[in-house]
Amino acid sequence: MTEYHTLLVPVAGRAEDEDALELACHLSRCAGNARVVVTHIISVDRSLPLDAEIDSEIAKAEGVLSRFENLGKKYNCSVETNLLQARAVGPAIVDEAVEQKADTIVIGSDYKTHFGEFSLGEVVPYILQNAPCRVILSHRQQSI
Repeated sequence: MTEYHTLLVPVAGRAEDEDALELACHLSRCAGNARVVVTHIISVDRSLPLDAEIDSEIAKAEGVLSRFENLGKKYNCSVETNLLQARAVGPAIVDEAVEQKADTIVIGSDYKTHFGEFSLGEVVPYILQNAPCRVILSHRQQSI
């Protein structure tokens, strides 16, 4: 049986992120309250210093993290939140998994198309290729 100790849930505030958090909280409870870390990453443009304080983005991120912290309570799960700034989201999530000693990344995905073909975008494939731990992809079903 798989054991979960720390589940990392990267979020941007999308509906599919809520599905990923719900799954992570379920896995946490099944594992006897594994740690759930919700991380939001602000992508900082290269024209700015990495530690630039972008007030509008920080306020938005804090709102997202607050909402997910409350969702964790709804799912009877204690959630730690973390706000990071990085140049690229994928590498930042992988680095955070290492930093948090996560044994699982639970990430949400929706239905995207690129030139008419299904696509996972750039972040999810990067995580799948580089994560130091298990990755669970929570794919939101496309509405018909």
